[in-house]
Amino acid sequence: MCLWAQGNPEEQALRAEADNHLTNFLFMKSSRDIRAVKLILLLLFAFMADTMSQPDSSSATADTINKSIKDRHALYAAGGYGSNMIYLGSTISRNQPYGFAALSYGFNNSFYLTFSTVHLANYSPVAAFITGNLSYSHTFNSWFDIFMSASRYQVAPSLREVLFNNFYYGDFTIGADWRLLYTKLSAGVLYMDESSFYYQIKNSRFFSTPSFFRKKATVTFDPYVNILLGTLSTLELKTDTITTVTYPFYKGSTGTGSGSGNGYGGGSGTGTSSATTPVTTTQPVTSSVISQKFGIMEINFGLPVSFNMGSFTLEAEPAYVIPMYDADTYPGTKGFLMMVSCYLKLF
Repeated sequence: MCLWAQGNPEEQALRAEADNHLTNFLFMKSSRDIRAVKLILLLLFAFMADTMSQPDSSSATADTINKSIKDRHALYAAGGYGSNMIYLGSTISRNQPYGFAALSYGFNNSFYLTFSTVHLANYSPVAAFITGNLSYSHTFNSWFDIFMSASRYQVAPSLREVLFNNFYYGDFTIGADWRLLYTKLSAGVLYMDESSFYYQIKNSRFFSTPSFFRKKATVTFDPYVNILLGTLSTLELKTDTITTVTYPFYKGSTGTGSGSGNGYGGGSGTGTSSATTPVTTTQPVTSSVISQKFGIMEINFGLPVSFNMGSFTLEAEPAYVIPMYDADTYPGTKGFLMMVSCYLKLF
């Protein structure tokens, strides 16, 4: 989000790292194996120092390897609060505030295994849903990088009817730095009973103040415009009237009659007749018609502002969301959003 810069490979690498550990929810793997490897290497080089009588050289080598191991592994903790959680054009927090806590383990500044838990103010249990994410990023040069990730969203069983069902989401992103703008093109697929595809175009511009507090702190700005495209399904209900005509039979009626004619004779008598009367009834019938249309689903603007000091980052991100579909048919989220979060690199 806010720990990257534009213009040279080192700044591009910072951008890629920030995209991994500041925009994804997080998980940690134990570093017990890492400590064991460090201990073995220390013992190995200590033995070499004793046998070769070169303590200074071997000690320096051990320090170099320890530093290399340490630089390849990173652990981040995060927490924050938001006014509404919007995900792929929909509110998955039901238009209410949320809080989150997260943890991220990174390897070689490229792979990140992440985990987070989200709490919704008006629902229990405390962990309304949890997310797991595995991501990879690579910076090719000062202007081009890639990012890919796979996520799982797991909802508490008691809230699946209220919030949403469990789902998977995977995406692939390419980033291009044009000096004046940084552009990200993303293609993703969401799987929940069936697949849905989404595409995003994001343009941002990074700014940073000169360092202060003895050159240990900076304030950064990263305004952006993001366009979300996808297939919007419209459910239309139609009510028709069906007319039914039935023909019930009635019993015959009695009457009298007389007749005359040419010739001799005359008489009178009785007879019966039967008739049918049609009866018409109507009843309403409701049917549903689903139509799909690909297009722009949402446009959102944001201005993340971060205070960075050493391994600590405090960020505030105001944003404004504009849904591009019919608000009467789909009551999408529109208007101002706010999120405040903090991030701490543990090692």
